Amino acid sequence: MILAAGRGERMRPLSDTVPKPLLTVYGKPLIVYHIEKLAQSGFKTIVINIAHLGHKIPEALGDGSQWGVTLLYSDEHDEGALESAGGIVKALPLLGEAFLVVNGDVWCDYTFDAHTALKQYLAHLIVVPNPEHHQEGDFALKDGILATEGTPKFTFSGIGYYRAELFKDLPYGKTALAPLLKTAMTNRRVSGMLYEGVWRDIGTPERLTALNACR
Repeated sequence: MILAAGRGERMRPLSDTVPKPLLTVYGKPLIVYHIEKLAQSGFKTIVINIAHLGHKIPEALGDGSQWGVTLLYSDEHDEGALESAGGIVKALPLLGEAFLVVNGDVWCDYTFDAHTALKQYLAHLIVVPNPEHHQEGDFALKDGILATEGTPKFTFSGIGYYRAELFKDLPYGKTALAPLLKTAMTNRRVSGMLYEGVWRDIGTPERLTALNACR
């Protein structure tokens, strides 16, 4: 699943007319990088949630056939975007028992894994070294297990593998993902991996401009 329903307030004014995942890096929409890499990694079905200017995303991407995948759209326009966990809950009937979720506004060279085994864990998150704009980090990583307390802390990359079981008790509606993950961490049910390759959170026009200037 690619999370693509956010309003992108920090990306304004660019996101006033273009959904954030359709903003371009080196002339290609951010979301297309994800689709290409997911296809190359063996994923066959990709769910994309949409809300703000959401009609523009299926108009731009179609059914996925050009990448050899099937694109399905989970429309949150009427709800006004359900946040990360809420969007996943709505899309659960399309996702199956275990699935990958990636934020539509990150740009990276991480290789997605269609065969990640969650074993006894409810989630497996990819964390990265803290960027300048988020020096405090999110979660501590020790012996492959993520926790809310401890040092050093790393930043959640927006890439995670999940069991549907994690979301089974959530009601339909707007729900953030972080509190759900923190609860699971208290029971040592969230594993993690530090990725030290290329990763960028494209959250503001300045970060987008800086990335495009790197080439």
